[in-house]
Amino acid sequence: MSEALVEVRGVGVEYATRSGTVARALDGVDLAVGPGEILAIVGESGSGKTTLARTMMGLQQPSRGQVLADGQPLDYSIRALRTYRRRVQMVLQDASGSLNPRQTVYESVAEGVRLHKLAQEDPEGRTEADLVAAALSDAGLRPPEQLFLRYPHELSGGQRQRVLIAGALALRPKLLIADEPVSSLDASIRGEILALLLRLRDEFALGVAVVTHDLGLAWNIADRIAVMYLGRVVELGTTEEVLGAPKHPYTEALLSVVPEIDRLEPVMLTGEIPDPTRIPAGCRFHPRCPKVESGLAAEAGVEADCRATSLPVLPAAGDHLVACHLAAATAAGGR
Repeated sequence: MSEALVEVRGVGVEYATRSGTVARALDGVDLAVGPGEILAIVGESGSGKTTLARTMMGLQQPSRGQVLADGQPLDYSIRALRTYRRRVQMVLQDASGSLNPRQTVYESVAEGVRLHKLAQEDPEGRTEADLVAAALSDAGLRPPEQLFLRYPHELSGGQRQRVLIAGALALRPKLLIADEPVSSLDASIRGEILALLLRLRDEFALGVAVVTHDLGLAWNIADRIAVMYLGRVVELGTTEEVLGAPKHPYTEALLSVVPEIDRLEPVMLTGEIPDPTRIPAGCRFHPRCPKVESGLAAEAGVEADCRATSLPVLPAAGDHLVACHLAAATAAGGR
């Protein structure tokens, strides 16, 4: 994607464990987010999606590969990262834990404005209070002045989440990375926050990367979906392609238990995501794959490949992409 706001190319992130083994949290990821696009990064806990978000944010430097901003490799110097984080902001899932309980709403939102000296540089001559009020208003907290002196414990869960979003919006970023932005909220508030993200995308051409385990959320908000498993993207495409016609058995299993989808038989996966220090040979999903267990992979003549032949890293963009030997064999047989 030549117009990508942020792109990761061949990114790997590794950690040395106390025993001396290496855990591969990310094991070759290509992904990009464009302006005015909402990309959902989905998968179970341990799939690598939060590590990917932190790497895109510049909080985690990759062990290999690179992160690019507007086509240029990310500079990890303190000064360059400060500039980068005016363009890319992150909203965490736990608003209660992310907001300082001793700071007022005004102080929480003004922190970034002061750090980046936005009031001194504002082309319209707006004051710090003006910028804070505008950010709160953009986040749906109106009239903003009534919230200036309130503390986090005086706010509802939805209001706290909006304050976090306002703190990010105050810097006028081009990309917002939201890590499980509604997981701790009631259903009625979830819809409001999702509608807010859609409005911000439309009004500001804001790129949004949403990290979530909830395919129902992705269905309602995303333009594209990247499904992650054990440090890699295993399926990528538009929301209609990935959720309307999933090609990877893992995506099918995740989709089958979404309450909003009643046309699929529930698929219960056995076991948990393997230890990232011991990534299986071949397709990394094969030890839990229902298609291998049921014999469908053997019938298609790909079971040996599933168990032993590695799959390539999916490119950052393109048509509906999938890393699956059975899906490739099925597609080839249909030609």
